[in-house]
Amino acid sequence: MRKVTFVLLLVLIGMLTVSAQDDMLPLPTTHTECDVDLTGETITIYHFGDLSGPFAFITQPLVAGYSDGIAYFNENGGVCGAQLAQHNEDTGGDLEQTQAIYDRFKGEFGDDMDLVVLYASADSELLRDQLAEDGIVSIISAGSVAGLYGENGDEPGWLFATNPLYADQLGSFCNYLEANADAYPDPVIGYISWPGAFGQAAFTPETIGYCADHGVTVIDTPEIFLPTDTDITVQVQNLMDKGATILYTNTLASGPVLVAETVRALGIEGDVQLAGVNWVMDTSVGLLSSQRAGDNLPAVNGMLGSMPFYWWSEVDHPGVAFITQQAELNERTGATRNIAYLLSFAAVDQIVELYIQTVNRVSSLDAVTGEELKTTLEGIDYEGMLGRIYYGEDGQLRASDVNRIAMLRFLNADGTGVAESRDDAMVIPTDSGEIMVPVVVPLTDFEPAPDLRPGGADAPSS
Repeated sequence: MRKVTFVLLLVLIGMLTVSAQDDMLPLPTTHTECDVDLTGETITIYHFGDLSGPFAFITQPLVAGYSDGIAYFNENGGVCGAQLAQHNEDTGGDLEQTQAIYDRFKGEFGDDMDLVVLYASADSELLRDQLAEDGIVSIISAGSVAGLYGENGDEPGWLFATNPLYADQLGSFCNYLEANADAYPDPVIGYISWPGAFGQAAFTPETIGYCADHGVTVIDTPEIFLPTDTDITVQVQNLMDKGATILYTNTLASGPVLVAETVRALGIEGDVQLAGVNWVMDTSVGLLSSQRAGDNLPAVNGMLGSMPFYWWSEVDHPGVAFITQQAELNERTGATRNIAYLLSFAAVDQIVELYIQTVNRVSSLDAVTGEELKTTLEGIDYEGMLGRIYYGEDGQLRASDVNRIAMLRFLNADGTGVAESRDDAMVIPTDSGEIMVPVVVPLTDFEPAPDLRPGGADAPSS
């Protein structure tokens, strides 16, 4: 396993102060040169989603990331002189509120709202056709096939994801299992997740068929539980009785923790590997599990998951180092420094480049429309803060096509690597109890993710 960097992890949990002003890191990306002076104008980033419901552990830091990213660029020339602003609201995870906020934003901001950032797959599916009809482009971290490509998976829409499709992430995981057959002989995946567009996004005929072609069985009936559930013993036991050797979850925050704690309570930790979508690698999962660990390492220790971007502990990466310093300058705590903060800060940088390229082509901010932004995204090839922003040679992809597999571990006591036991772990007292420091350890390099939308290049023909 790759060595973790103790200094960065101390920064992550808020134990170091930022370096002096003279040591400010330069912007790690190179923007297209501006051909148009936009001084005196404003570009507003509109975004809304669940900030108080089941996704809150993940999404609340989104607002912090956007705020800090906007502040940085405004202090450093804005977008060709234009200042950035944001307008956001909380849907509470209620689709009726999502629709109401979208309608209100559209009525209030009219032609100025050419781009909207969404948080969740269910919101993208609800608004997919409306965005196209209204000529509004949208950016989302990750999405479902239906949200990005339509019900039949063959209509690339106005939504663009910065992470691979959840279905593609499960395909990547099956590739990993095939490449590591000695460690995972005859793998059988039991899919256990939340209901709805997000929770069931990876459980598709294409992923099941693709995994089967790569020597991995996916049990044909998923087990579903609610974000509010506290006992899923029956669901876990059902999958184990059907021969599951791996439990794969498309949940976040408390979801992976509940699966892991149930496995521990049943005494089957040695019989089953835990795994999931990229959100299972998030800081919130490690911290929530850490608070409930007792005399053990947290139950999620050793969980596998996707990591399609660079992470906080990869201190040598310029984008990670830069965002870490900005988080320190803005006094962001460890709980705020999760996947969402990384992605939203990087998204501001992406949006800056998106507007520069579009304004250069159409010659003024007034001439920018959602359709022009969509045209730019379909042709963009930009090395962003955390990875490449690219939607294929023909611009028909709607999600990133690269991924890697990582493992969630916890820092050892002297900060030189990962803990092998509770006695070996770094334990930090906080106001809410003791915590252990989660560490994400990449196991593979970035590799092409399979295209598993219906009719996709890697989807089984049947």
